[in-house]
Amino acid sequence: MSGPQHAAGASRIGVAFDKARADGRAVLVGCMPAGFPTVEGSIAAMKTMVDAGVDVIEVEIPYSDPVMDGPVIQRASDMALAGGVRTRDTLRIIEAVAATGAQVVTMTYWNPIERYGVDAFARDLAAAGGTGLITPDLIPEEAEEWLAASDAYGLDRTFLVAPSSTDERLAMTVGHCRGFVYATALMGVTGARAEVSQAAPVLVSRLRQVTDLPVGVGLGVGTGAQAAAVAGYADAVIVGSALIRCLLDEPDFPTALAALSTLSTELAQGTHHPTPTP
Repeated sequence: MSGPQHAAGASRIGVAFDKARADGRAVLVGCMPAGFPTVEGSIAAMKTMVDAGVDVIEVEIPYSDPVMDGPVIQRASDMALAGGVRTRDTLRIIEAVAATGAQVVTMTYWNPIERYGVDAFARDLAAAGGTGLITPDLIPEEAEEWLAASDAYGLDRTFLVAPSSTDERLAMTVGHCRGFVYATALMGVTGARAEVSQAAPVLVSRLRQVTDLPVGVGLGVGTGAQAAAVAGYADAVIVGSALIRCLLDEPDFPTALAALSTLSTELAQGTHHPTPTP
């Protein structure tokens, strides 16, 4: 599945948004660090999420200095790194999960991609069946090499916008996105919250003024009710810490997978029944 035969203007992840739109619901994106708790364990966890109704798996490449990640994701990433996970392991995980038919996107800080080689990573990600990258610490102005590689291999590219972004910055950022745009609902690090930020609907509304791209909202969702609330105004609900906590909190892996399945099902049901935005 080498990239050049995949049109640069088309979105790989778009099929997930098209299907959800036809069903009158939002896409559920579930995040899990590669290699947590082990390489095989992470594949099992991600397949469990897919079986429970998660549409898109966001595979995070563990990184030693995750500036945006909250304590839950940091802890899981540290465990994966301690277990020796490497970027090549991540590609094998992506290939295994993509084989289920689910859409798989990769979230990564930029340093591991530079170390691997930008063009080489784009080539190998496309070959593994990945749809593209979410890059929290890469801004479009510094992304020339990635913009070229993602075009060459037909990969999506998702940059982040925040409530503090100016209208001009929103327009510039979405102009460089393909697939969807990632709206961070909260200022600060990630993690499930008791209440989802009220800044998120405003940010999504502002994005609707400057792009037709689907908008995904992340940072803070942890329950089915919260997923339904976000699904009322966003095209995708992105969940990380709450799912990862299932694997951290349970005493053994089978119990953890059962908890992960239960929460994934609850979240999926929430995205299927959006709560209208007041």
